[in-house]
Amino acid sequence: MKKIVLSVVTMMMFAVSYAETSESNKFNRQPINYDMSFDMHRLAVKLDLDANQMEAVQVIQDCFNDEVQEAATSRGLKRHHLIHQAVRKDAQQMRQVLNDKQYDTYMMLLGVTLRNKGL
Repeated sequence: MKKIVLSVVTMMMFAVSYAETSESNKFNRQPINYDMSFDMHRLAVKLDLDANQMEAVQVIQDCFNDEVQEAATSRGLKRHHLIHQAVRKDAQQMRQVLNDKQYDTYMMLLGVTLRNKGL
């Protein structure tokens, strides 16, 4: 009788510990990283920026990163809308600073970055 009771208690402990582990994994998802800062040196080399363009791109990137960080504090559709607005504003400002080839390369890099971050 003692063995049966101990076996039942052991099986119940395994069941409870398994249920607790799988339940707690639902809440431990990795949060989306909203840091959109770029390494300016690598970006300048990739886009072949001159000094004036590099300074303007740095200012635009800082504003863009701030707007995305601000959007991170919102919830649901508002977050999506604010991120979309920030991307559109960033693209418009970059269009004024970069030439066609640089802009196309930048938009490709931005698109890949947004997809990798899950935004």
